[in-house]
Amino acid sequence: MKKVISVETMRNSDAAKISSGASGIELMYNAGKAAFEHIDCESKKIAIVCGTGNNAGDGYVIALLAEEKGADVTIFLIKEKFSSDGKFYFDKCIKKGIKYTLCDDNTCFSQYDVIVDCIFGTGFKDIPSGITADIIKKINISQEKGTRVVSIDINSGLNGDNGLSELCVCSDLTISIGTLKSGHFLGDAKDKIGQIVNCDIDIPISGEYFRLLEDNDFYDIIKERKNNSHKGTYGIAGVLGGCKEYSGAIKLANMSVSQLRSGCGISRVIIADSLFTSVSPYLLESTLFLLKDIDGKIIFDENEINNAIKGLNSLAIGMGWGVCEENRKILEYIIKNFQGNLIIDADGLNILSALDMKILKSAKCKIAITPHPKEFSRLSKIPVSEILCDPIRYSREFASEYNIVVLLKGTSTIITDGDVVSICSHGCSGMASAGSGDVLSGIAAGLAAYNDDMFHTMECASYINGIAGELAQAKLNSISMIAHDTVDQISNAVNKLLQND
Repeated sequence: MKKVISVETMRNSDAAKISSGASGIELMYNAGKAAFEHIDCESKKIAIVCGTGNNAGDGYVIALLAEEKGADVTIFLIKEKFSSDGKFYFDKCIKKGIKYTLCDDNTCFSQYDVIVDCIFGTGFKDIPSGITADIIKKINISQEKGTRVVSIDINSGLNGDNGLSELCVCSDLTISIGTLKSGHFLGDAKDKIGQIVNCDIDIPISGEYFRLLEDNDFYDIIKERKNNSHKGTYGIAGVLGGCKEYSGAIKLANMSVSQLRSGCGISRVIIADSLFTSVSPYLLESTLFLLKDIDGKIIFDENEINNAIKGLNSLAIGMGWGVCEENRKILEYIIKNFQGNLIIDADGLNILSALDMKILKSAKCKIAITPHPKEFSRLSKIPVSEILCDPIRYSREFASEYNIVVLLKGTSTIITDGDVVSICSHGCSGMASAGSGDVLSGIAAGLAAYNDDMFHTMECASYINGIAGELAQAKLNSISMIAHDTVDQISNAVNKLLQND
């Protein structure tokens, strides 16, 4: 697990470090020197593009060190304005004879091997405009043509907290300073950052932090099994979903397989009786439980529902289920009476959004919800645009209020129990297709069948799903892969975690 922090926490950490006796000039040098060690500058022509704040100061330190290594360095100033610490190092650059120029309409980066982006730091939350916007566009054009672009701390124009941007630098490498920020992983960040490294310059975190999940975080869940065990040792996982319009035969089958691939002992698929012929051909290892229905929609019958969920350790509900009054009754009944681990997804979330959320507080089961931002908007009554601006805050507040685990899907996934916040940065663009979320719910249900810690289970489910998706995309491509391809790679994702056992 790596630590990830907000911009405010980084700002407070810097201030605390300075209060303890460190000078801003010293911290700036340490930042620039640490970043410089990741930049290949020997015998290179380097353009260092600097704004007006302390991020520019890091650039001036890099310029000094690069010049000492024999690089041909030119500093490009957006404006002749400096922070006090930055001016200290800029003056050193001038004394060293390092070239500098003021950016204008004629600025061109075509002759440079490397462009170092030091325009804005993590505190920038606006939209670049004027000459700054023009320069960012020129940097991006150069990057597209093969010039290596390195951003210091964060890509200029990218929000340090939520990763959103209307215009920002696209980098081959981003060098985070101090501690990784949430904006390095959320929103648009994955599309703008090629590679990211963090430079620890001995600034203790002053405030809260989030957890960036890694392979070795799941040794207590993903581990080799004892020979003296059996299917009952690893629990029974159920999936309840499907309707006439969305029978999703293969999708439900994939989910049952993903439950088994993630380790449960038995998988039970619960569907409307009339869906038998469309679903049963795709089930081999899973058991099938049929419920009475009318025209493909399950009828609420307390005795039948009790029998369907009897003995289950976990249940994923809502995938391809449809929204209707009978399903509302079923969901309400399960929330109030099921005593295992419940994962609510898809139409289960749509039905839940029309209920009084207080029902979650009286649940006998442990609950995790797996919404994408639009589904979460329906549940929370908060506009999607606001959620995207502060996804960690809103997901954590919702989880805390209703005592559940929230897994908020996105380019990176946020998992929170209202107290701890984890970020799973794994996953890929090829997973943007029907059924990917259903596979995640299947993995989660499988893990939850033999793990009672729902928060840690949902962390692990997101991680396995993301790794499996990346493996599938690497084997195929981002355009052609489908949810089934992710299922096919679950075992390889689990192998990757077993290697860290």
